[in-house]
Amino acid sequence: MAARIPLVLLACGSFNPITNQHMRLFELARDHLQRTGRYKVLSGIVSPVSDGYGKQGLVLAKHRITMAKLALQSSDWVTVDEWESQQPDWTETVVTMRYHYGRILKQYQQIASTDIDKNLNSLAVSSLPPRLKLLCGADFLETFKMPGLWLDGDVDEVVGRFGLVCVSRGGLEPERAVHESDVLSRHHGNIFLVREWVRNETSATEIRRALRRGLSIKYLLPDSVIKYIKQHNLYTEDSERVNNDKVLRPLTKQAETPVKTLDD
Repeated sequence: MAARIPLVLLACGSFNPITNQHMRLFELARDHLQRTGRYKVLSGIVSPVSDGYGKQGLVLAKHRITMAKLALQSSDWVTVDEWESQQPDWTETVVTMRYHYGRILKQYQQIASTDIDKNLNSLAVSSLPPRLKLLCGADFLETFKMPGLWLDGDVDEVVGRFGLVCVSRGGLEPERAVHESDVLSRHHGNIFLVREWVRNETSATEIRRALRRGLSIKYLLPDSVIKYIKQHNLYTEDSERVNNDKVLRPLTKQAETPVKTLDD
């Protein structure tokens, strides 16, 4: 029987705030990938975007990081990483993936040492180098169609070199998004489409709207996150106006200087 490929899942995004649905993505993806018989999912990483992203209503990274850590306290395999959130400017997804893959490979190469990340201990039982894939919702695929948001070279590297695990929900059609994109179609073998059969339409946008209107969000977020939001008075009408006059940083940054390739 062929050895399974060790795999780490990385989810990038605002997590503004993190929801139960965000966390479900990891469970659904792990189940799907391990049922293929090809992969052993070792760990998951939540990587909140930095404040430099410029999205309307984005609360400070320190709050989003803390809420994510509170939400994932009960997980024994998914953790929160602060590197991306601490960058002074918005970081391209491909750059974030390179950073994490480099860290993972370094730990793999130093597997004989005792100072190993607890979430990567399973690497010791495999002779195969680990892989990293980007975990996302089906709506993420639509961002590849947005003019100026992605550089073609970045998409090629994210999807071709690393790979996508895309969880669909509701009426979204990720298959169509892949079909309609030449770049995605070229790497369709490295895109895993996972169907969420238990409908859950929870979105961070709706959570923020409910909070602004004083409505209950119980059972949509972990109680610890709800408590934190109340303690710090997050997601008010004032906070929703943050960045409302700004253009998303990816749109302005991509037009300035293209991110370097691995060969540069």
